[in-house]
Amino acid sequence: MFPLKEKDRPIAQKLLASGVCPRCIFRFCCAGLQAFYRLPLQDLSRDLHAFLKTGQESDSQAEANKEADGPPSKKLRLEERGDEELSTLAGDRGDAPQGLKPATCTVCLGVLQEFCQKHFVRKICEKVCSAGYQFTSFMFSVSLPAQLSVREHAAWLLVRQEMGNQGLSLEKDDIVQLKDAYKWIIHPLFSEELGVQIDGKSLFEVSVVFSHPETDGDCHFLATTCPDCFRPTKNKQSVFTRMAVVKALEKIKEEDFHKKFPSLPGSPETSCVALEIECNHAAVFVAGRYNKYSRNLPQTPWIIDGERKMESSVEELISQHLVDAFKADSFNFSSSGREDVDVRTLGKGRPFAIELVNPHRTQFTAQEIKELQQKINSSSDKIAVRDLQLVTREAVGHMKEGEEEKTKCYSALIWTEKPIQKTDIEFLDNLKELQIAQKTPLRVLHRRPLAIRPRVIHTMKTEYIDEHCFRLQLKTQAGTYIKEFVHGDFGRTKPNIGSLMKTTADILELDVESVDVDWPPALDD
Repeated sequence: MFPLKEKDRPIAQKLLASGVCPRCIFRFCCAGLQAFYRLPLQDLSRDLHAFLKTGQESDSQAEANKEADGPPSKKLRLEERGDEELSTLAGDRGDAPQGLKPATCTVCLGVLQEFCQKHFVRKICEKVCSAGYQFTSFMFSVSLPAQLSVREHAAWLLVRQEMGNQGLSLEKDDIVQLKDAYKWIIHPLFSEELGVQIDGKSLFEVSVVFSHPETDGDCHFLATTCPDCFRPTKNKQSVFTRMAVVKALEKIKEEDFHKKFPSLPGSPETSCVALEIECNHAAVFVAGRYNKYSRNLPQTPWIIDGERKMESSVEELISQHLVDAFKADSFNFSSSGREDVDVRTLGKGRPFAIELVNPHRTQFTAQEIKELQQKINSSSDKIAVRDLQLVTREAVGHMKEGEEEKTKCYSALIWTEKPIQKTDIEFLDNLKELQIAQKTPLRVLHRRPLAIRPRVIHTMKTEYIDEHCFRLQLKTQAGTYIKEFVHGDFGRTKPNIGSLMKTTADILELDVESVDVDWPPALDD
């Protein structure tokens, strides 16, 4: 069933005369039957021509009957004129002779014409297949030239005026959007070619960026009319973004717009070009816990003034294996706190998460993840990981939630300047919920803001070694600077072990015994 009604006839006639393609004519007549847009363009042109010709014949017959007493030649003249106009329009605008390319649509600039063909779909699918992604569905997105919004606006004003002549109204939102019509046509072709379904929530995205250099200047007049809509930004090559143009079109007065576009522009010489065809998979996240056994290994790459200070890091020893396995472009490493280069992390380890950016492989069995964990652990004796697993982006947030309310346990080997006996340190065992104030340590002041942070030492337990050394087990609020709590950092942490014992104290070794964050879930070995 043809989607246009009698009321649409004058609108379709006017749009066709202005160089608008059949699919855009259906859009502006608010035809929402998706199947009709998928028909070949030549069929649509033929059906549209027949629809308009039938209207011409009906009008001619009605006029002839109305003036039956008039000269017979008038009826013939009307019919001949109608047939001549439609033949001219059909030949010039849509129903081109076999083998000739139809004129480029003045509204969609060819997007709903040649870019709906199977050969273009195959071109995209070849790009997708050659990119080497693993996917079971995909999302398709389109970026259109900003000037299309200007041409759509001009067409809408034209149609709205015609409908007003009929006593009808047309809101801009009533029109079928170009992107919607394009996806109605292109989605089934993609699914057929790739053998997978289109899914708006898929993590794998195929995007096409269209451009049309010939008409780039269409929207430049808006910068004079609405200068506040076009402000330069660092990340944009042009101020004429689609959003900026749409915003300006919402603000511009109709009479000001008609000064530049009194009617629809003529058909351009060229169609749009597919400037970019890109594939991208949303990031996937891998989490686990790591142990660090070396006192000569930073958590993240240690680079100062472009010079590397350590040959590797915890981050690199873990992440490189994951990047290779997932065939990712890059990664982002995060963890629940961090330890200094000379501090070990023991016990069940420190929770970490790695964001793998644009992975080409995403499907792993539990056994494959387990083998990946074993590969990481066998590659170095400086670190080990456990509970390695795929997690969601939302789950990674649990690692950071209430981070400062969590507790951490440490073991510190402490030296004192004054000789001590076992009885000199026993009082520390009785201190509970000790409140301390820590001004930002001097050693991190270059990367942390200056502030005084209240912290809590929940419990301490001492183990006497000799007259200058003892081991201190601490359970503290997360975020406590343990080294500074021992030596005082020139009085920036108060109280501290040195001030409590009334001697100079320093830390010789420090180990993280546990990070009390119940994430990620423990896995069976």
